[in-house]
Amino acid sequence: MKNMIKKTHFLSFLLLLFFQPALLSAQEAFPSENFIYMDYIRSVKFYTEGLFLSNPIIELGGAGRVTLSFDDIDGDTKDYFYKVVHCDRDWKPSQLAELEYVEGYTEERLQNFEFSFKTLWPYTHYELTLPSRDTRFTKSGNYMLFIYDDTYERQLVLARRFVVVEPKVSIAPRVLRASQVSKFRTHQEIDFVVNHEQFKIQNPMSEVRATVLQNGRWDNALTDIPPKFIRSNSILFDHQDRVVFPGGKEFRFLDLRSFRLVSYNVYSVERTDDGFVVQLKYDEPRSGQSYTTFNDLDGNFVIETTDQPNNQLSAEYANVIFYLKKPQPFYGEEVYLFGGLTDWTILPEYRMEYDEKLGAYVGQALLKQGYYDYGYATLPLPANDKKDKKPQPDLTEIEGTWHETENQYTILIYYRPFGSRYDQVIGSVSFTSNL
Repeated sequence: MKNMIKKTHFLSFLLLLFFQPALLSAQEAFPSENFIYMDYIRSVKFYTEGLFLSNPIIELGGAGRVTLSFDDIDGDTKDYFYKVVHCDRDWKPSQLAELEYVEGYTEERLQNFEFSFKTLWPYTHYELTLPSRDTRFTKSGNYMLFIYDDTYERQLVLARRFVVVEPKVSIAPRVLRASQVSKFRTHQEIDFVVNHEQFKIQNPMSEVRATVLQNGRWDNALTDIPPKFIRSNSILFDHQDRVVFPGGKEFRFLDLRSFRLVSYNVYSVERTDDGFVVQLKYDEPRSGQSYTTFNDLDGNFVIETTDQPNNQLSAEYANVIFYLKKPQPFYGEEVYLFGGLTDWTILPEYRMEYDEKLGAYVGQALLKQGYYDYGYATLPLPANDKKDKKPQPDLTEIEGTWHETENQYTILIYYRPFGSRYDQVIGSVSFTSNL
């Protein structure tokens, strides 16, 4: 009887393991976007190991790994676990069982953490690198990485997307000025050719799709792009006015690496009992200004301090006050601080309030010492008849947009042959718009 019970439990476990993705998506909304769920999680970075400004994209079976780092500004220790889930190209759980896409464990405790050193605001710094001795990927595709706090009851605190590529094709991209006349001076159009001489694809029109990202952003990525033309050993993605992005402008920048020698756009640095308060000089709208080029981080940020020897553990946190000069507030729109420092997300804590006495929008952000790119985005207030429609942030109204702006683009090629149960990623390339 005991052996029969054990066998029944084992079969139930296998069935649960196999159907887990389907059950998860059926029972609750699958958290498929990059998001920080707890406000005590800060300074989240996710990148290819050793390349701090890169996208978290690695080759299957290669030497590359992805690294996740973040701070818990509560300053204590929590029982954090990570979990990886294989997804289809639409970021829903694939039909694969965990045993089919991972060798080892899909879930394990975070064991690499350190406490801040001599900082006014104590915090705990966590890091995770994958693949690891405990978790190794066996399939290409999209993956979600979840961080859970299991101290008292399991809570999701952080979600991140990453991609594992099994290179089977090569990609030749081109950046053009937009084909539509109204976008000729303001947008960038991407055409590309996928060459597959060494890899046979039976029906490219139905089996191949592409995704294009601008500056590593998933919030405005163009997805599910079909081929336009087919040749013997190549697939052409030459759509008119489909793979098009606003050029934007080079991002504004903020240098917080030192609180002793402040950068030119910092007005003041005040040390209080609770920490540092940094007030910036007034910014102004740039939409009417001519285009000027300078090097930026494409909206990203780097954690670093020159005040202390250890960048990650000695860097201080500061409450940074932003000012955007505007004689009159925008009608029917809100203004938000936006960029990698806000996790490319519109959140209430980054909304700018209009101050009539100052004639400016005022906002704030809790930031760790480092070098930051940022911009100001407008968000239309939802109309009464469109409350269910999610409005999209617009960087162009305040910042402007020019086709000359340098941006980084990433192309991902997805392949799902007839009868397959998941989407493979068979090609990836990253490039700048001035290639």
